[in-house]
Amino acid sequence: MVLGRPEVTCAKIRKLKDYMNRFHRMFCRSSYWNRRLETELLPWALRDLDLGPELLEVGAGPGLTTDLLRQRFANVTALEIDDRLASSLKQRLEGTNVRVLKADATAMPLPDSTFSGAVSFTMLHHVPSADLQDKLLAEVYRVLKPGGTFAGTDSRWSRLFQFMHIADTMVLVDPDTFGDRLEAVGFTGVDVGVGDRSFRFRARRPQ
Repeated sequence: MVLGRPEVTCAKIRKLKDYMNRFHRMFCRSSYWNRRLETELLPWALRDLDLGPELLEVGAGPGLTTDLLRQRFANVTALEIDDRLASSLKQRLEGTNVRVLKADATAMPLPDSTFSGAVSFTMLHHVPSADLQDKLLAEVYRVLKPGGTFAGTDSRWSRLFQFMHIADTMVLVDPDTFGDRLEAVGFTGVDVGVGDRSFRFRARRPQ
């Protein structure tokens, strides 16, 4: 039981509201975003990290990040809550080293201690409350093997970022307090680095 509210999940909340508007969906498939992921965010987040051969990607979306990750890691499990995105990604990557699961990251249908590493790129602010974000962190901790690392990025506020999230889910994560939140679910070796538009994080499940 996490946070005393096991019945509350992202999936149940998102039945009430589409969590990503049309413009946002288009942006997340754009060549601009793909270049930024490939040349900036992934190298920054994953620099000098060994995430092992079994990687969990939390919140795959349309799969731009998945395409980059599957070139780096032997096996990738990509979790996505959106039916359309998960179905499309599963069909597109059939026969590759990626397993796509349509699932809620706050209640993962996965065994304990499964993955050598986990990542999340610019998706935590789409989780519709801080409590559910913490529940997601606890789930990532649970499915990581002892010694496994959780790493990734999320965005900082800007006027453009606010505009992109009109009629959209945006629960920003404060990088100044995110390290404490990771430690609260059990992670150690927490490091949070802040950039102009984004922050990166990394944390380890103890041996």
